[in-house]
Amino acid sequence: MFPVAYAALGHKVIPKDQYTNALKTFKSKVSLLNDQLKGKHFLVGNNLTLADVMVACSLVVAYQTVFDYKFRKAMPHVSTWFEKCIGLPSFVRRLGYVKMVDVAFDAFDPNAPVKAPVAAKKETKKDDDDLDLFGDDSEDDGAAKKAAEEAKKNAVAKKKEKKPVIAMSLIMLEVKPIDDQTSLDKLAARIFKEIIMDGLYWKTEYKKEPVAFGIFKLICGFSCEDEKVSVDDVVEKIEELDDMV
Repeated sequence: MFPVAYAALGHKVIPKDQYTNALKTFKSKVSLLNDQLKGKHFLVGNNLTLADVMVACSLVVAYQTVFDYKFRKAMPHVSTWFEKCIGLPSFVRRLGYVKMVDVAFDAFDPNAPVKAPVAAKKETKKDDDDLDLFGDDSEDDGAAKKAAEEAKKNAVAKKKEKKPVIAMSLIMLEVKPIDDQTSLDKLAARIFKEIIMDGLYWKTEYKKEPVAFGIFKLICGFSCEDEKVSVDDVVEKIEELDDMV
């Protein structure tokens, strides 16, 4: 998903045929998920599980950029499931309201011509001199015009003061210990303490799930500001804890 999203949002420039093939491959995998969800409410059983959270979160950017109306209509089972997940209060509290794209993004083209902005039409002021029923009110008109201009400036200033919207992502990670003697509690504490970045916010709650032969894996999550933190950088930092991971 990430190569497609990076190319659609302009974070990475790739050839159009490569973008098309990557998107085709990604959609084919979602088609398998659509078949899997036929007749089901959630991925596992009739209740929301961690599997639904992880998969739905991984598809948020896709539904915002490349899964347009036609694709969603062709994949009704996975789209219905996704809308059900992101509509849950727990999702809305973390991710806000996800707006799905109507027309799919194309691969970003840095050489595409920039469209000139459309100039606003100037309104012609009608001459009302012949309708001056109350004599010479030029001073009042000047004061009213000045007040209107001042109000307009204040309105523009208020709009500029609005804080920009920060794009955030919610990520869930599976961390496997180096052996069955590794304490997952200590590993979690070390991750939260040592891996610190501007724009990275760890969730203090974590889970332990069995893998095999008495070994458990650590499930932990974090939210991050997309412009400041790369998921790959976080993964690399965790892999550097090679005495425990």
